[in-house]
Amino acid sequence: MSQFVYGKNVVKQILMDDADKCHVLWLAVDDREMNAMAERYHVRVRKTDRKYLTKVTGSDRHQGVAAEIDDYKTYTLEDLMNNVPAGEHGLIVLLDELEDPHNLGAVLRTADAVGATGVVFKKTHAVGLTPTVGKVSAGAIDTVKCAPVTNLVRAVETLQKNGWWVVGTDMDGQDYRTLDYQMNTVLVIGNEGKGISRLLRDKCDFVISLPMRGKIESLNASVSAGILMYQIYSTRFPAK
Repeated sequence: MSQFVYGKNVVKQILMDDADKCHVLWLAVDDREMNAMAERYHVRVRKTDRKYLTKVTGSDRHQGVAAEIDDYKTYTLEDLMNNVPAGEHGLIVLLDELEDPHNLGAVLRTADAVGATGVVFKKTHAVGLTPTVGKVSAGAIDTVKCAPVTNLVRAVETLQKNGWWVVGTDMDGQDYRTLDYQMNTVLVIGNEGKGISRLLRDKCDFVISLPMRGKIESLNASVSAGILMYQIYSTRFPAK
């Protein structure tokens, strides 16, 4: 099966990283650079109009450029657990029914930046790997290993049995700066509106929170995830 990704930078990244997965480059603009890249990587070009690209991508932010590619590759939980470099601690970001593709794309982008082991999300009732996610992730959708699972609680139980410690996020948790992350860590990020489900929260080994001095009660899910991922990164790899 195939799907469309869109936006000049996203398509360029796909062509440079893995042009074989790209079946057709669709152009609604006269773009010399994109034509040259298609010729260099032997990708077929088809001319179209913006209306068609808006229809097939589901967005009017395609910049006149789209690529028809193989479905995004996904991994198993076991693949992620085996993806930890020797001598390092792993970091898996587990998303509890995140619904906004922009949040998932931003999470993937930060996960790539900190070298996270992978991202886990539910197969249903959550956003999956879509063209919008791919565009927002700026290519990280192809570099971060993603594992869709049927049941998040069972996934957590499997990870715990294999030596991973689960860190949930909630407003009444301990200050995120007081926890030592020198362990294989599963960082649980909750739904944009509901937060972490009760069943999942009960499975957490630790619960942390972000101190808030202002009047806003919570942060955007991807912003919270980014702060916490970099806290874990800075704890493990302090500045020299």
